[in-house]
Amino acid sequence: MRLLLVLSALLAAASAQSSFSFSPAVGSGSGTSYTITGMGRITAVRTWENYNGHVRGIQLRYGFTWSPVAGYTGGNVHEIELFDDEFIVQISGKFAHYIQTIMIITNRGRSLIAGQPSGQTFNMYGGHPMAELRFLSGRFHGGLTSIASHWAVLSMPTNGTAD
Repeated sequence: MRLLLVLSALLAAASAQSSFSFSPAVGSGSGTSYTITGMGRITAVRTWENYNGHVRGIQLRYGFTWSPVAGYTGGNVHEIELFDDEFIVQISGKFAHYIQTIMIITNRGRSLIAGQPSGQTFNMYGGHPMAELRFLSGRFHGGLTSIASHWAVLSMPTNGTAD
């Protein structure tokens, strides 16, 4: 009986650990740090890019509430609004000094793309098959100079509502 309890506790701890993951920062990392977080599921993403250039800023919406902008506004704006039960499963792109390109991909195969394709490639995704993007962190100075992603498994019935 005791062995069964110990094994159950170990399995529970292992499954809890696998439901959270972190994709380390890419980019030069100069400037001011940022963290974008909120309550509930991410329901929309907005980005700004220099005209024919790098990513200047990014903003996430949790439920019906937009986060503060990380970086800067101005230039070309791109936005994707997520459907109910749609969530972000991957962030890819290219970086040099700045985040040159960002592609945000959902579990439904839809994507938002901003910036220009030059620099070194990166690819971020959660460590669990059902993980979704929970928040972003990084640095900015004249644009986004780094980005890191934080992933978790959520059990939420629809966008903007919590159990």
